[in-house]
Amino acid sequence: MKKVDGSAVRLVDEADEWLAVVLGDHLAVELGEIAVLCREGLMALSVEAGLAAARAIMAEEADALCGPWNARDPERRHVRGGTTSASVVMGGQRLPLRRPRIHGVDADGSNAGEVALETFAVFANDDLLAATVMERMLAGVATRSFARVGDPIGTEQRSRARSTSRSAVSRRFVCGTKKALADLLARDLGELDAAVLMIDGVDFAGSVCVVALIVTADGTKVPVGLRLGDTENKTLVTALLADLVDRGLDYSGGLLVVIDGAKALAAAVRAVFGESVLIQRCQIHKRRNVGDHLPKADREVIDARLRSAFADPDPRSGLLKARRLAAELDKTCPDAAGSLREGLEDMFTVRRLGIDGTLARTLVCTNMIESMISIARTTTSNVKRWRDENDMRRRCCAAGMAEAERKFRRVRGHNQMPALVAALARHADTITTPCDTQQDLAA
Repeated sequence: MKKVDGSAVRLVDEADEWLAVVLGDHLAVELGEIAVLCREGLMALSVEAGLAAARAIMAEEADALCGPWNARDPERRHVRGGTTSASVVMGGQRLPLRRPRIHGVDADGSNAGEVALETFAVFANDDLLAATVMERMLAGVATRSFARVGDPIGTEQRSRARSTSRSAVSRRFVCGTKKALADLLARDLGELDAAVLMIDGVDFAGSVCVVALIVTADGTKVPVGLRLGDTENKTLVTALLADLVDRGLDYSGGLLVVIDGAKALAAAVRAVFGESVLIQRCQIHKRRNVGDHLPKADREVIDARLRSAFADPDPRSGLLKARRLAAELDKTCPDAAGSLREGLEDMFTVRRLGIDGTLARTLVCTNMIESMISIARTTTSNVKRWRDENDMRRRCCAAGMAEAERKFRRVRGHNQMPALVAALARHADTITTPCDTQQDLAA
C-alpha cells in the first residue's frame, strides 16, 4: 500500500479549516461532499454545488431568524420546525431538496404560523424554468425530446429531476407564448420615435397573420403588432393600423410605410393615415408579380430591364423606363403590363426622398420583415396539430416575433436614418392636417 505523506494530510486539514472559516460550516461540509462528482462533468458539479449553496444559504437564513441550534433565547420570535420536501430550479429543471421550516412565535409563546424563507423563494422562482422552456421550444426542440436535450446535471440528479414531461413542458410553453402575445399587443408605442413601418402577412395553418414592424429613427427594429384573419384584406389591416395608433404611434412628423404589392395594404394605409405618410411598395414583389404573367422565355430579359429601372438613381428617369416597358408589354402581354402599372409610382418613394446606397436597398423591399416572419415560421415547425382555434396561431406567431427581436440588429444603412427622418419631416410639413383645415375655415 502506498504511504501518504503526513505533510499532505496536514495541508488538506488546513484547507478544510480555511473553507469552514471563509465559507461557513454549512457550505464547507456541502462542498466537501460533492468533490467526488467532478468525474461526471463540470455541469453536474455546478448543479451539485448550486444545490449545496442553496441548502447552506437557507440554513444561514434559518440561523439568522432562530439563532444557533439548541440556543435558549426567551426573546426569540422564530423557532425551527424541521424540514420539508421542496424543489428548486437548477439546470433548466426542478430538482428536489429539503428546505428548513420556520415558525413564528407570538408574544405569548403561541405558534404564529410558518414563515416563508426569502432565499427559498429566489431559488424556487419559475421564471428561469419558463425561459428555458421557451428558448428550447423556439429552437425547434419537441416536447418529447425536452428531457434529452437538458443540461448534463449528473446521473443521480437526472433521475430525480421534475418538470421535464411533455405535459409540463407544454403547459409552460403555453404560458410563455401567452405572455409573449400580451406583451406584444400591450407595447406602448408612444415612446418609439417611429420612422418606418413595415407590414406583411404570414400563413399559419390556413390563416393569415398580418404583422407590423417599426424601424425607429436610430435604425432599431421593433415588432409592434399582429392581426389574424382568413385573408390579407383591408378590414384586417385597417384594424391593425388603428390599434397601433391607439397605442400611441405618432406619425405627425412623417412616416414611411413599406408594404408588398397587395392592394388591401395600400388602401388600409391611406384610410388610416391619409396623405401624411408615404408608401413604398416592395420592388421584389413587383418583379415577381410581373414575371408570373410572362412566358418563361421572356422573364429574364424583362426582369433585367425592370431591375435596371428600379435601380436608377434618378426616380423620374426610373419611372419613365418602367412606363416605357409597360407600354411595350401592352402589345405582347397586357396582363403583365397591367400588373406593372399598378402602384408603379410607389416603387420610387425612397428614391424621391433622396435616399440611396445601403439604406435605399434595405427599404425598397420587405426582406426585413420577411426575415422576422421566417423565424416565426421556424419556431412553429414542430407543431403538428393546431388547437384552440386561432389563439394558438396568434400565440405562436407572437412568440416567434419575440424570438426574432432577440436576434435583431440595427437596419443596414442606419447611419443614413437622419437623412430619411429629415425628408419625412419635410413631407409632413407640406400636408395640411384636418385640424388646420378646420381652423382655416373658421377664420
